Amino acid sequence: MRGFYIGRFQPYHNGHHSMVERISEEVDELVLGIGSADDSHTTHDPFTAGERIMMITKAVAEYDLTTYVVPLEDINRNAVWVSHVESMCPDFDVAYSNNPLVVRLFEEAGIEVRQSPMFDRDRLEGSEIRQRMIDDESWRDRVPSSVVEVIEEIHGIKRLQHVSDSDSLERYAATGESVPESLDDLDD
Repeated sequence: MRGFYIGRFQPYHNGHHSMVERISEEVDELVLGIGSADDSHTTHDPFTAGERIMMITKAVAEYDLTTYVVPLEDINRNAVWVSHVESMCPDFDVAYSNNPLVVRLFEEAGIEVRQSPMFDRDRLEGSEIRQRMIDDESWRDRVPSSVVEVIEEIHGIKRLQHVSDSDSLERYAATGESVPESLDDLDD
């Protein structure tokens, strides 16, 4: 049996990882849909689809589970969203989600949906983890170690801090500091 689990994975964290572990007990294969794949470089969606593919692929390698990671762009048309997902993914037998809209859309399309309890939701929420990254607070214990490695490799913290700084251009102008032309120009 093949399952489907969608998330923005901004970043892929231990709550997602616990969900994948739980799903792995029920299915032989899993399609992991990366939602909002067309969004990046914002405080809400700092990481690209490719970076999220790296995070997920490295993290789920520890499970004995065939996985397919599929980026899914937003189409903003709920009535055809499930058919969009199906057109982009390998066939699947069951969907996993706790999002009320996603559950509703899959159920209306006749697809079985399984829900699960949230895993340590107070600590393991993407917005909380991203804010901790922005504020230079502890976040590494909330994501798999392979995800920490990817975020460090792509200079993800600096990117997130820069895109969250609404006054960044004014700051550069005021200090005379030159605006970085690429992520390689940012200090670690």
